[in-house]
Amino acid sequence: MEFSANQIADLLQGEIVGNASATVSGLSKIEDGKAGTLSFLANPKYEDHIYTTKSTVIIVNADFQPQKELPNGCTLIKVPEAYSAFAKLLEMYDQAVAKQPKIEEMSYISPSAKVGENVYIGAFAYVGDNAVIGNNTHIYPNSYVGDNVKIGENTVVYSGVHIYRDCVIGNHCTLHSGAIIGADGFGFAPNSENNYQKVPQIGNTILEDHVSIGANTTVDRATLGSTVVKKGVKLDNLVQIGHNVVVGDNTVMAAQTGIAGSTKLGKNIMIGGQVGIVGHIEIADGVKIGAQSGVGKSIKKEGEMVLGSPAYEAEEYKKSYMGFRRLPFILNKLRELEAELKQLKEEKANG
Repeated sequence: MEFSANQIADLLQGEIVGNASATVSGLSKIEDGKAGTLSFLANPKYEDHIYTTKSTVIIVNADFQPQKELPNGCTLIKVPEAYSAFAKLLEMYDQAVAKQPKIEEMSYISPSAKVGENVYIGAFAYVGDNAVIGNNTHIYPNSYVGDNVKIGENTVVYSGVHIYRDCVIGNHCTLHSGAIIGADGFGFAPNSENNYQKVPQIGNTILEDHVSIGANTTVDRATLGSTVVKKGVKLDNLVQIGHNVVVGDNTVMAAQTGIAGSTKLGKNIMIGGQVGIVGHIEIADGVKIGAQSGVGKSIKKEGEMVLGSPAYEAEEYKKSYMGFRRLPFILNKLRELEAELKQLKEEKANG
C-alpha cells in the first residue's frame, strides 16, 4: 500500500514541511532509512541521522528545528508527540495485516460456546464448553480456550496461548505466544510424612481491559477468589505472576520479573527486568523498582524509587554502591594504617 505525506498528515493531524505529495510504501528506522519509507525522530540522541537518512517522510515533534540542511526530497510531518504518532501508525498497520474474520477448518468450538461477530479462529484452536468470545476477537492457531472462559471484544490471542477454565479476559487485550493464563498457583502443604500435598487452586485469573501479556508469561489462578491484572497493565516476556496477586492499573513490568503469591501492587508502578518480589506484601502507587532488585518487604511511600537486593531507596543505594566499589582501596588503606600503628607501638615499647 502506498500513502502520501498529505494522507499521513491528515491521519495524525500534523503539519507538513516539504512535499505534501511525497509517497511512502513502507516503514523504517531513521538510521536505516530507505527511499520510499516513513521514519520518525523522537529521541534527540538520534537527531544526527535525520541529516543523512534516505527516508522520504519523517515524523518529528512539533518543536523540532533542523540544525543542518536536510537531505533532498525529505519531507517532515510535525506532530505534538512523534513517538505516539508513529505508534498510532504502527497500530493501524497491524490492524491492516491482521487475519480476516473466519472460522478455519480443523478448529474446534464447543456447541455450547458463544462466538461474537467478525471473529477469527485459526486451525487447531480449541474453544471449550460455555466459553464466550467477543466481537472482533482473534484466536490464532493452536491456542486453547478452556471451559467457561470469557474473552472480550477486539482482543488478540496469538498462537500457542493457553487460557485455563473460568478465566476472564477483557476488551482490547493482547496475549502473545506461549502465554499461560490461569495455571495452578504454587500451592503445596507438607503432610505428616514430610511429603508435599497439593492444595487445589479453585479460583481464576482476570485480565481487565487493554492488558498486554508477553510471550511465555504466566499468570497463575488464585487458590480462592481471583488473581487480577487491572486495566492498562503491560507485562513483558517471561514474567511470572503468582496466585492471588493484584497488579494495579497501568503498571508496567519488564522481562524475567517474578511476583510471589498474594502481593498487591498499586497503580502506575514501573518494574525493571529480573526483579523478584516476595509474597504477601504491598507496593504503593507510582513506585519504581530498578532492574535485578529484590523486594522483601512492603513499600508504603508512593512514588519511591528503589534499587538493590534487598531493595531500598535508590539514592542511598547509589551511595552504598560507591562505597562498595571503593572497598578494595579502603581495605588496603586499613592494612597500611594497621601496619603503621603496629610500628609505632613497637617503637614506643623499645623506648
